[in-house]
Amino acid sequence: MGGIAGDYRPRVRRVGIASSVVPSRQRNRGIEWRRPAWARGSCPGGVLLALLTCCIAGLLLASETVRAAQDSGPVYVVPITGTIDLGLAPYLERVLNQAEADGAAAVILEIDTPGGRLDAVLQMRDALLDSRVRTIAFIDRTAFSAGALIALAAEEIYMTPGAVIGAATPVEGGTGETSSEKVVSAVRTTFKATAEVRGRDPQVAEAMVDPAVKIDGLVERGQLLTLTTTEATAWGYADGVVANRAELLTAAGLAGAPLVETSPSPAERAVRILTDPLVASLLITAALLLIVGDFLVEGFGLAGVAGFVLLATFFWGHFLAGLAGWEDAVLVVLGLVLIAVELFVVPGFGVPGVLGLAALLGGLFLAMLGRDIRTPEGIERAGFTVVAALLASLLGFIALFVFLPRGNRLGGLVLRADVGSGAVPGGRAPAGWLRWFGAPSSLSTAQTTEQTGSVNVAPAYGRSLVGATGVALSDLRPSGVAEIGGMRIDVVTGGDYIRAGDAIEVTADERYRRVVKRVTS
Repeated sequence: MGGIAGDYRPRVRRVGIASSVVPSRQRNRGIEWRRPAWARGSCPGGVLLALLTCCIAGLLLASETVRAAQDSGPVYVVPITGTIDLGLAPYLERVLNQAEADGAAAVILEIDTPGGRLDAVLQMRDALLDSRVRTIAFIDRTAFSAGALIALAAEEIYMTPGAVIGAATPVEGGTGETSSEKVVSAVRTTFKATAEVRGRDPQVAEAMVDPAVKIDGLVERGQLLTLTTTEATAWGYADGVVANRAELLTAAGLAGAPLVETSPSPAERAVRILTDPLVASLLITAALLLIVGDFLVEGFGLAGVAGFVLLATFFWGHFLAGLAGWEDAVLVVLGLVLIAVELFVVPGFGVPGVLGLAALLGGLFLAMLGRDIRTPEGIERAGFTVVAALLASLLGFIALFVFLPRGNRLGGLVLRADVGSGAVPGGRAPAGWLRWFGAPSSLSTAQTTEQTGSVNVAPAYGRSLVGATGVALSDLRPSGVAEIGGMRIDVVTGGDYIRAGDAIEVTADERYRRVVKRVTS
């Protein structure tokens, strides 16, 4: 019975007249044959089958409706030309988000680039893979290096006749030499994974990065792969060959769709400039000179405010590029505060100064690295920028101390004090190099002073005070005021702490500052 599609149910029947119509074999066994329920129409199976058919048809109709709605949406066009930098990453992400919000039919990437920064292209690749909008790469002539990865991250690739894609070996920015094996391996794996996600041959993508990959009939070992339009079509790396944008829209089924031309915003253009290593180092140098120089001259004023504005501009550009975070800015401000404490509160050069300098340089360094993507090239670039800015700042401070007190126009910004008339022990002529900055070749034995408040400001050049003694009028931490020869003079120690009332002696007279030490009575 198991092989028959019937429904056997035992039933005891009373034998009577009607039993004569039942086959004798079944009558003798006391069993009645019954048709399946679906054949008698007593089971709802037919209704369920009809409902299932309606659901499938509804889903198909809904998908077609959604597809038609997408195809009727606008098409966004994103030009990716020139060198790829950090300004393009937020620009592409913004357009993709806007296209998704507007229900765009597709986003077309018009690519013609020799490549660019690895950290920037990795951000762009992630944005393309995460986007829900249809993405189409239109290679108009060249998609080298970083441009090749952007094309691979798109869902579809179209190329013009004579276009090329590939040659993506990472190189060092400063020397142009091939990067380390570790970097090459990381980029090769990134290309491979991107090709796998988009359903393309991953080995071809690897050969674009590593010349050690060999593909029979395409590239030999030791040669870096660059595909022409014909080769890309044959190996599945081009979905079609078109001559211009109009043919692309027709081939992609987007003919007649409204086009939305996009371009980087002013802020995104500014990011491309501010994240340049040279511009970044200049911003850091100018900011440090203005802030620290303003403290050393006459407290905190307009120059200090301008320095903080430059520092904020630096962080704003790197924040928009996805590099800096608020913690980096806090670290830099903390470093400046510790340096100020070292200069004006704690005597000598100790723990606050060291910690402040480390916090300042560390915050600037971290501000030029990505939050999630940190490439060896980016680390090297950030380190070079910070070191260059530090060296330029040191040279600027030296020039500030040398030129500022001697300039006819800027000299009034610095408080200079000297002794009054009369000979001063240890007088000597200025060194030869001082004459380069306007010092006279010979000095008179007498000088006149001009009373300004409680500090007598002497003429720009007087006799040297080396060997002169006096008394500290205020605590020297390490700078302060002392009385030498009956006059109040700004002095500084060599790093020692000297209390008010202690006897002092001038050990160095560098014109723009006078160094003293404690002496016994």
